[in-house]
Amino acid sequence: MSPGMSLYSVNAILILSSEDGSRIFTKYYTPPHQAAAPGGAAPASTSQNPYPDKTSQTRFEKALLQKTAKQTGDILLFDNRIVLYKMESDVALYVVGSLEDNEIMLYNVLLALRDSLHLLFKQSVDKRTIIENYDLVSLAVDEICDDGVVLETDPTIIVQRCSKAPSQDVNLSRIDPFSEQGVNNLAQLGKAKLTDWLRQGL
Repeated sequence: MSPGMSLYSVNAILILSSEDGSRIFTKYYTPPHQAAAPGGAAPASTSQNPYPDKTSQTRFEKALLQKTAKQTGDILLFDNRIVLYKMESDVALYVVGSLEDNEIMLYNVLLALRDSLHLLFKQSVDKRTIIENYDLVSLAVDEICDDGVVLETDPTIIVQRCSKAPSQDVNLSRIDPFSEQGVNNLAQLGKAKLTDWLRQGL
């Protein structure tokens, strides 16, 4: 790993309204420690998160949206950061990293976020859907990145970890209803089916 590289590569993952720049989902990361610069100097400021409070974060987000609103690309240098972004319906997705970070890896994080949301919602990724499914969005982001460290970029795996696994069909002929284990198995099966029916509103 080169001297400027770090596992803590993501500074922020943002989902903003493309209409007014309001926050829908934001997560900022600060590395727990900093690698010293060559020669024992203080750590490079670009590897630290310069947005420690809500005021500085909101200012950065508004300026970022203004900068990207009319852009056609998906990468830019902004406020001494590498920013990857995608516009989806009425939302803007951003992944922010430091200048030392690999933009291809950051771009893969952005694609993982976008594709995971599409798979999770099976419909347009828009402001209303994200707000209504905030818990799934939060889970997906946590599966992609933890404390600024990229964990997973395969959207299929991310969605599998966020979604409840479907209940497996049980072969009833293999359950002995007169044994204690059989009674427990039948009770668990009934509980799972009842939960599924309640979820479907039946």
